[in-house]
Amino acid sequence: MHYWNHIYDHFNPVAFSLFGLPVHWYGMMYVLALVAALYGAKWYVRRDRIGIAPGTLDAYFIWVEIGVILGARLGYILFYDPDTAYYLLHPWQIFNPFKDGHFVGIRGMSYHGAVIGFFIASYLFSRRKGINFGVLMDVVAVAVPLGYFFGRIGNFLNQELVGRATDVPWGIYVHGVLRHPSQLYEALLEGLGVFLIIWLYRKRKHFDGELILLYGFAYGAMRFIAEFWRQPDPQLGFLCCGWVTMGQILSALMMLLAVILWPYFYRKLGKG
Repeated sequence: MHYWNHIYDHFNPVAFSLFGLPVHWYGMMYVLALVAALYGAKWYVRRDRIGIAPGTLDAYFIWVEIGVILGARLGYILFYDPDTAYYLLHPWQIFNPFKDGHFVGIRGMSYHGAVIGFFIASYLFSRRKGINFGVLMDVVAVAVPLGYFFGRIGNFLNQELVGRATDVPWGIYVHGVLRHPSQLYEALLEGLGVFLIIWLYRKRKHFDGELILLYGFAYGAMRFIAEFWRQPDPQLGFLCCGWVTMGQILSALMMLLAVILWPYFYRKLGKG
């Protein structure tokens, strides 16, 4: 257990070098997340005989990646970044990877912003290709949690989105402070947990698009719970009552939206 507690002291974030360029475990996990989501979608479409061609899914994922990246970055600036006004007045700086002349990469991505970008890209794609939007969203609801599992593992390996200070024996030391490995909790709750809920319910759905509403509610609930172990963003801290975080507020809004839309679409599109 001592080795586990100090795993970051022994862990090399660089997996290997390719032609002199470092390849990080973090990047590999995100590639694996995309592959898992894409091939999970293809497997589900083939297994349950959903009328979407594999080539269409390939094109769709390109659209989605663009929407997710734009939405995640813009969402972070609007929801979390303390320099929101600066970026709104200097929009060309939003994707600038340099700061004070140094390459720092593009830092700051919001999951909830990514969701907004994802839905916009998905809607535009479904209109362009003439695909039932609800059917497409149900495929996504099954596939995305598979990718999300590996994404959270990537957060853990990159030592980001750390947990709150704790004294549990399985905690991880981060800069001398024992913390919950909250990224792994999220991988299990928001990844595998949400996937199992949707997978077990999929044959019982009453209308096309119900699974994505279930995903919104299930993810919101799991994220809300996981936030109790996750350290809040330092620039925001707790927003209310000494324990409510921005992640919990946005997750609660996801759950509320799913609850509002569910009966509406059930009455409009339900099979019985």
